[in-house]
Amino acid sequence: MSAEDLENYETDMELQLYREYRDVVGLFSYVVETERRFYLANHVDLQARSADGEVYFDLTLQDAWVWDVYRSARFVKNVRVITFKDVNVEELTKSDDIALPKDGTMGS
Repeated sequence: MSAEDLENYETDMELQLYREYRDVVGLFSYVVETERRFYLANHVDLQARSADGEVYFDLTLQDAWVWDVYRSARFVKNVRVITFKDVNVEELTKSDDIALPKDGTMGS
């Protein structure tokens, strides 16, 4: 396999992963980013803890999807992450949660 073939394969895999993400994102309530992974989840429990003067995060996700091109099974029932790095949790806005004004103006 040539370097170009390998690059094309990786590009195709990333495109497939993006398409899967686009298809499943509406099934989840939260986006979670850690230093190593990107997750979609329906339940997130984030606890800041400390040990020996160091602060770390204990993150538990349920009903999750993992952004990982090399993973064959991306849907995961339970995930636990322990990290000393930043964790970002955002609640996703459901498309039916956004409503445009009936008169079409945006408050001007």
